[in-house]
Amino acid sequence: MMIRTLDAHDAEAYRTLMLETYDAYPQAFTSSVAERSAMPLSWWEKRIESPLDHLLGAYLGDELVGIVGLAFEPREKARHKVTLFGMYVTQAYQMKGLGRRLVEAALVEACKHPRLKVIQLTVTAGNDAAFALYQRCGFIQYGLEPLAVRVGVEYFDKIHMWRELNVA
Repeated sequence: MMIRTLDAHDAEAYRTLMLETYDAYPQAFTSSVAERSAMPLSWWEKRIESPLDHLLGAYLGDELVGIVGLAFEPREKARHKVTLFGMYVTQAYQMKGLGRRLVEAALVEACKHPRLKVIQLTVTAGNDAAFALYQRCGFIQYGLEPLAVRVGVEYFDKIHMWRELNVA
């Protein structure tokens, strides 16, 4: 298993994996399959190449089996923060430690940026496995956003978590 930064050549695999993600866990993401499947491949390439996002992928051979992203804050007064987003491991590789490896890789990447002091994320309330993973990685809950995501007629709350970054 290799974890590495995605580049434009990974756009098709990234698109495929994220569409799988949105379909499998619609309550966990604010984007939907319908919304994102309509986006051309060039949109996915631009996302990968954006200076405001850093995407890491876990590869087994040529297969992308896990993903996590960092979204950098562009506003001057908030540039000390980064958001972990888009965390997903394919079902075949869940509960095998890959999620933790991806989060740890994202933390290492974030610590390469001396201006960053805080990493934050949201996790859907009731997703106990993800919540526990983030806690094991040092994240602390600081809030709850009620009715954060609507899927069909159901609403889901989001737990807000953060941790301080120790820049090496």
